[in-house]
Amino acid sequence: MSIYAWHSPDHFERDWLEGQTTLPELLQIHGYETGLVGKWHLGNDTRAARGFDHWGVLAGDYPIDATGPARYCVDGDLKTIAGSKASVITDGAVSFLRKRNKDNPFFLFVGHVSTHSPWEGHPQRLVERYAAHDFHEVPQHETFSFGEQNLKSRELIDRTNPRAALAQYYASVTSIDEGVGRLIDELDSEGLRDETIIIYTSDHGLNCGHHGIWGKGNGTLPLNMVDESIRVPLILTGPEVEAGQRRSEFVDHLDLFSTVLDLSGVEHPRDLDYAGRSYKEVLTGRTIGDWRQCQFCEYGNVQMVRDERYKLVLWHDIGEHRLFDLEEDPREERNLATVAKHGSRCREMRIQLRDYHSCNNLPEKSGTRPGGPEPTNVTSPWSIETG
Repeated sequence: MSIYAWHSPDHFERDWLEGQTTLPELLQIHGYETGLVGKWHLGNDTRAARGFDHWGVLAGDYPIDATGPARYCVDGDLKTIAGSKASVITDGAVSFLRKRNKDNPFFLFVGHVSTHSPWEGHPQRLVERYAAHDFHEVPQHETFSFGEQNLKSRELIDRTNPRAALAQYYASVTSIDEGVGRLIDELDSEGLRDETIIIYTSDHGLNCGHHGIWGKGNGTLPLNMVDESIRVPLILTGPEVEAGQRRSEFVDHLDLFSTVLDLSGVEHPRDLDYAGRSYKEVLTGRTIGDWRQCQFCEYGNVQMVRDERYKLVLWHDIGEHRLFDLEEDPREERNLATVAKHGSRCREMRIQLRDYHSCNNLPEKSGTRPGGPEPTNVTSPWSIETG
């Protein structure tokens, strides 16, 4: 299943997961007490999302002001709560851990928002930590060679003073780190640390000046698939996870769905046709011999496939594709699609894309169909059918 975007005029009324079986629903059926705290962003925030026994979420078009106050819906009760988003969300998560039924296993989803733009207004004590940092790890003076700046990349960043935005961004990450630390402390105090799987991840990557972009895939037009946009942080710890590993296998959140079920001892429903696959064996230190050797991504009308060395990006709306050699050109600055010796490689990778999506896409839901879904995020990433 693919979810393409959430922003539309009826975003906060519509159940975007209608007809789908969700992970918390499956865990709930098998006796897990389930909680959701923070950002939901998949429909109406004033009623419980399916599968959750408890929810405390940012209500409406979630605020991007880092310090609040903000409106939250806590188990159906709308209230305004002061304080930084990271602190309030962590408070809600700690509350769930303390109030839950201690006889049941639990599943808690914590959706932090602090790293979202506009990258300002974070606690000054955290911002000051990075005032003297040189940010050498962020490539300098790069430009995006295959389109124009869009959204946050065009409107929200003072290009003459990127250090200010970087200090704010780093402070936002630190605020989440502190929240995660509080949750781990709570698990320790309840004696649950050694029997709890902790997963730290995100919904997408981010550019902070990388390639000259601020933001993600929609930070440019046409949409981009640079590695900083599509590579997602993923850290796991807990029972059945061998510590200290840094694995190179291609995995995504479709796989995470199946992996969480596997780790939880919940059988994958046989009637649920799903593209993901559990990588539990990888977490235990083993190798899965027939694991896939490439990764697929999709955003609106843009599709991508990459292996360890090459990446092909296909824009359906403009009928173009680009090929990058990530070994020779890690900053993705040279398009090899027009180089004769790479012609067969381009054809093979386009066939890979076609075969993958023919198996895993519903035509009526595809972002590449003529007309596409409703426009999103002001500038739509969907194909537009014209007469």
